[in-house]
Amino acid sequence: MTGGGATLRPHLLDGTYELFRHHFGNRGRPTGGPLGGVQGVLVSVLALFSSGVTHLGVATDHVIESFRNDLWPTYKDGSGVPEEITSQFVPLEEALTALGVVVWPMVELEADDALASAATTAAADARVSQVVICTPDKDLAQCVSGSRVVQLDRRSGVVSDEAGVIEKFGVAPASIPDWLALVGDSADGFPGLPGWGKRSAAVVLSHYGHIAAIPDAAHDWPPALQRAARGAEKLAATLAEGRPLAERFLDLATLRIDPTILGDTESLRWRGPTSELAGWAERLGSAELLPRATRLAASR
Repeated sequence: MTGGGATLRPHLLDGTYELFRHHFGNRGRPTGGPLGGVQGVLVSVLALFSSGVTHLGVATDHVIESFRNDLWPTYKDGSGVPEEITSQFVPLEEALTALGVVVWPMVELEADDALASAATTAAADARVSQVVICTPDKDLAQCVSGSRVVQLDRRSGVVSDEAGVIEKFGVAPASIPDWLALVGDSADGFPGLPGWGKRSAAVVLSHYGHIAAIPDAAHDWPPALQRAARGAEKLAATLAEGRPLAERFLDLATLRIDPTILGDTESLRWRGPTSELAGWAERLGSAELLPRATRLAASR
């Protein structure tokens, strides 16, 4: 849904990932004191604005637990996250707000759900030429659509459109939740089905698209697929027996769309810092933060 007037290119940033990335720095060690991660994220956001980004929304996990913890007992609950990180969650949200950035602090849903929701709304806006989801998280690959909604790994600089997702995972974006359900996601704390690896899941899903469409018996699969999927009989039997579990994992892996997250894409336009940024610059010990943000806003 693009046209001659489609000029907006909103960027949607995974704030929780960025906090981890900047807190631990390039060498995996904490940097910059107790609020080093917050300062790093703000500097990184200003770099986005310097590069020409005009519309930005940042999703954060206000708390790590979500509704998914009620669906699976070992789903990520934050127990392994150091306090030096969790203590920066609220300051990050407040500092970004002071910078004048739209922030979505998530409690019941996760930051990934907010990114997916905002991407869906923005992609439906005829004024938008492209939506850029800034995170390397494989969950968000399910939101990619052609070259209209793409995923950007800011560390590597790699931009993945739909063809890039297929090249990386072996399945189309719409099949990513099914692929995760079969393979599992150690980062999110669910194991997938035994014997189903990345390749076998990609081979089978590239044919059927979704778990629900996969027959329980391998002899019902096309001969070519039986040959391509090593151990087809065992894979089919495992799925037939574990289908309720696979459906549970599919539910975990499917991002929720909340249309209230983003009302209007234009609301993401950055118009400069608020008066609160001066206090945050002092707290972060960053004398250049406010002048830089002010100069950037004035240059728009």
